[in-house]
Amino acid sequence: QVQLVESGGGLVQPGGSLRLCCLASGSFFSINAMGWYRQAPGKQRELVASITAGGSTNYADSVKGRFTISRDHAKKTVYLQMNSLKPEDTAVYYCSTLVRGISVGLWGQGTQVTVSS
Repeated sequence: QVQLVESGGGLVQPGGSLRLCCLASGSFFSINAMGWYRQAPGKQRELVASITAGGSTNYADSVKGRFTISRDHAKKTVYLQMNSLKPEDTAVYYCSTLVRGISVGLWGQGTQVTVSS
């Protein structure tokens, strides 16, 4: 079973950058896709970016060109580099293991990203 710990969030001004990290314990990280989700107050949790075990990536339209997802199999870590941040990016960000593109339903505590001027 995989346990996930997200980190790297914080307060940043519009146009700034943050890098989120998700450390995954367990023995299945290298064979599963991973995704970053976010949930803003009053909104549904949404998939922001995903990456397969082979490194193929997908992004929500709202973050294309600004966010980059990557993974390090040896470190069992998935990253989300967020550039050109906007206030609408403000949310709690979570990572999750994906099976056929959907979360298995296990989450860490999340990391808060606040973009404010």
